[in-house]
Amino acid sequence: MASTTRIPRTELTGLSGALVKIMTRKRFGAVPEPVEVMWNHPDVFKDLSAFSRKTKNWNQVDPSLKSFAHMAVASLVGCRFCLDLGYFHAHNQGLDEVKAREVPRWRESTVFTPLERQVMEYAEAMSQTPPTVTDEMSAALLEQLGAPALVELTSFVAAANMGARTNTALGIEAQGFAASCGLQPLAQPTTTKHS
Repeated sequence: MASTTRIPRTELTGLSGALVKIMTRKRFGAVPEPVEVMWNHPDVFKDLSAFSRKTKNWNQVDPSLKSFAHMAVASLVGCRFCLDLGYFHAHNQGLDEVKAREVPRWRESTVFTPLERQVMEYAEAMSQTPPTVTDEMSAALLEQLGAPALVELTSFVAAANMGARTNTALGIEAQGFAASCGLQPLAQPTTTKHS
């Protein structure tokens, strides 16, 4: 595969690199391109990976809602790698693949519940510069999810933005994880995005 990244990929070296290769190949079937790019600075890679692993322990928000929020961020920011990986994860975690496929066009799609739409709208509003979250958005989610879950969702969306914006800035593209599972291509919006 020819590199499209703005910083060249590098070989994962040392014992840590060997362990990362084994773990990522077992989990994904290949070493993801962001890992090879971030390995240019192993300490940054390790710290960000540790943080990402810790977010998986947060359990106040339904995994489907977090998955849709993450993919909504990725779609808005333009992180094709994150969308590909999010769809792959939805498949592997037994989440609703039909809904995951529709996230890039969630405003047009009829498959989402009102709560799922509110979560994706909130994720997009958080991802704008400057953020466009309103008191009404927060109040509606607070009423439905509760304070601990809204704190978790907000922090999760912020972390999703960090990953999506990092990958996009580094020129990292989709790697075909979803296609390797035989999943249909992600739906494409037929209208312009709302801001």
